[in-house]
Amino acid sequence: MIFGLASGLFFTHIPFIKMSGMPVTSFRTFPGVLFQRITRLLGIKTATKRFFNKEKAMATLDHLLLEERRPVGCVVGMYYLPYIPIEYRFHFNGHNICIIGKDTATNEYSVLDSNATQRVTISREDLIKVRFAKGGTYPLLGQMYWIKEMPERLPDLRPLVLKAIHKTCRNMVSQPRFVPFVGTNGIFYLSKRIRKWEEKMGTRRAKLNLAQIIRMLEEIGTGGAGFRFVYGAFLQEAADLTGLQSLNAYSKRITEIGDLWREFAYKASRIFKKREGETYTYNDLGNLLERIANMEKVFFTELDKEVTSHLT
Repeated sequence: MIFGLASGLFFTHIPFIKMSGMPVTSFRTFPGVLFQRITRLLGIKTATKRFFNKEKAMATLDHLLLEERRPVGCVVGMYYLPYIPIEYRFHFNGHNICIIGKDTATNEYSVLDSNATQRVTISREDLIKVRFAKGGTYPLLGQMYWIKEMPERLPDLRPLVLKAIHKTCRNMVSQPRFVPFVGTNGIFYLSKRIRKWEEKMGTRRAKLNLAQIIRMLEEIGTGGAGFRFVYGAFLQEAADLTGLQSLNAYSKRITEIGDLWREFAYKASRIFKKREGETYTYNDLGNLLERIANMEKVFFTELDKEVTSHLT
């Protein structure tokens, strides 16, 4: 519900913005946007702070944890998180973790992380390192955020859900053709580029770019297919909340599109590993992306028409 209300579903492929030296491809809105949108939408008051001084950043965190008893979100670099397996680490300065407590005897912090299956701990030294990680996409400056005040009651969610669906649809299909990097335009754009990777970049560089796409699809957050499945679950909840049972059919359709993103990840991984007798090609990937782009364009256009008639 939070993912859907905050219009988290998106697509971007931006060749002139690099991550680990390769174009950024994303299947959701930028990190932090979901939190900002949902708290503003629900009337939840929050605070965000950045720091130049590391000790002041840690002192502020300790004050919130120990004296105000508040959980605190921190934006960190993934590469130096000690509890993440080394094979999953890379220089990404946009990962969010929740600090929920501190053991003053050991100077260790309790952490909830979507990449961990249970609560984990991190030392003060390691927490400073990840909060002020260098490299990656942008400097972190110890960014932290927390909830200051909750509203006495939540707003009526029905109109908010309908407006959120409309916004997601417009984000995916409203861009003009001369903006090829985002929404369904971006999927078409990637389908054209990926066909020429091996020819233009050579085999090794093409595989590295392909590995980057696979990682964004399957290993970061819930990835391309995963976000489609999450949105499908949101549409099911929205059908009950709004009384628009037609949204259940759209839930099924976006789940089927998610299955195609999984198929893309599978075929891409087979090309990357180059198993003996493998027949998948970059053209095959381009064809599949083109199919997905067409399906998503039709899906979001029709879903938008469905909900727009019920907006007040």
